[in-house]
Amino acid sequence: MNQSWFITGTDTEIGKTWCTLALIQHLKNQGLRVAGMKPIAAGCYQTVAGLRNSDAQQILELSGLDVPYDWINPYAFAPPIAPHLAAAQVRQSIDLENIIKKYQQLAAQVDSVVIEGVGGWRVPMNARQSLKDMVLAMDVPVILVVGLRLGCINHALLSAETIIGDGCTLAGWIANPIDSDFDGQASIDSLSERLEVPLLAQMPYLGSQDIPQLAQAICLS
Repeated sequence: MNQSWFITGTDTEIGKTWCTLALIQHLKNQGLRVAGMKPIAAGCYQTVAGLRNSDAQQILELSGLDVPYDWINPYAFAPPIAPHLAAAQVRQSIDLENIIKKYQQLAAQVDSVVIEGVGGWRVPMNARQSLKDMVLAMDVPVILVVGLRLGCINHALLSAETIIGDGCTLAGWIANPIDSDFDGQASIDSLSERLEVPLLAQMPYLGSQDIPQLAQAICLS
């Protein structure tokens, strides 16, 4: 297998899924076999086949693999809240070993797996573990998606410092505009001066999802 990646963000609702899909498409454009994964998802909806998450469904569709849904999204919860709280509400626990097993099953079939995290970096998985434990167990580098809005410089620098301090590899960051009224160029310049990892993509602001266009913005070999 070639290189896999873990996508985290400075917060929730800052475009991690769009960036995950864009990275999958970017790697596929290079001729690689790629799978996406969203190990934990909250705010899911009920179907005849069970709980499903719209982001995970997009990831599965773009991956183009004939695999069970729970390989892509092992843990799906209906309450739209932090996953460890959602799991507690339904009397379920998030088992890291199960997530790693599903990751390994995917990784055995493809050249690269792009894993989307949930919320920001410090979101707990259960009473003892957080996303850092998942990344360390997978042994994959992290890409930080920075949602460009007021406060993003502080959020990005703190997230980057924590990722590295947790013993994980920060491979780079993506600048993702999420507010059409916010001029993010000054923030991008400030972060480029302070983050010791490369800017992998400066995404355009789009009113609707266009994954091929977003994939073209990524500079990752």
